[in-house]
Amino acid sequence: MPSSIVFDVGNVLLRWDPRFLFRKLFDDEARMEWFLANVFTPAHNLECDRGRGFADTVAELSARFPDFATAIRAFDERWSEMVPGEIEGTVELLREVRAKGIADYAITNFSREKFPVARARFPFLDGFRLAIVSGDEGLVKPDAEIYELFLARAGLGAADCVFIDDSPANVAGARAVGMHAIHFRDPGALRLELRALGFDL
Repeated sequence: MPSSIVFDVGNVLLRWDPRFLFRKLFDDEARMEWFLANVFTPAHNLECDRGRGFADTVAELSARFPDFATAIRAFDERWSEMVPGEIEGTVELLREVRAKGIADYAITNFSREKFPVARARFPFLDGFRLAIVSGDEGLVKPDAEIYELFLARAGLGAADCVFIDDSPANVAGARAVGMHAIHFRDPGALRLELRALGFDL
C-alpha cells in the first residue's frame, strides 16, 4: 500500500481557470473562448509552465495579435485573478494529512514566475516535504521525466506514492511510471479513494 501522498496544485488545491479573469475583459463569451483557443492557448500556457518567461510569450503574441494586446498582457499582469482561492475541502484534507504525519508532496505544472506569487497568497504551499515545480525544472506533466525526477529527489519508490491530479493525462503519466494515481473530481470522493488505499482520513 502507498505511504506518501503527492498532490497536484491547480484545480486540486487551488482553483485556476483563465475565465475567472477573461470574463471581466470580454463582453462576448464566444469571442473570449476564441481568444483562449487561438491566441493565448493552453499550449502557450504549458510553455510558461515549462519555464518560458511570460514577458517573452506576451511580446510574441502581442506582435502577432495586436488587437488583443491588452488581453494578452493580462495573462501576466492580472494572473492572480485566474486563481480566486483554495478548493477548501482538499486543503482541509491536506491539513489532516499533515496533522497525522502522513508524508505529503507536490508535483505541479506551474510557472516559475507565478509559483512564488501563489506561495505568498497561500502559505500551505510551503509545507510540502518536497514540491517539484515544472517551471523550475524545464519538465512538465505528463512526461515521465518529471515523475522520475520527483521519485529520485524524494528517495521513494513509485509504489510508495499515490498521486492526485485533475487531468486524466497526468494521472495516466503517473501510472505509467508505477505510481498509484487518483483522478481528482471533488474532495469527498478523494477522501474515499484515499481511505480505500489504506490512509486513515
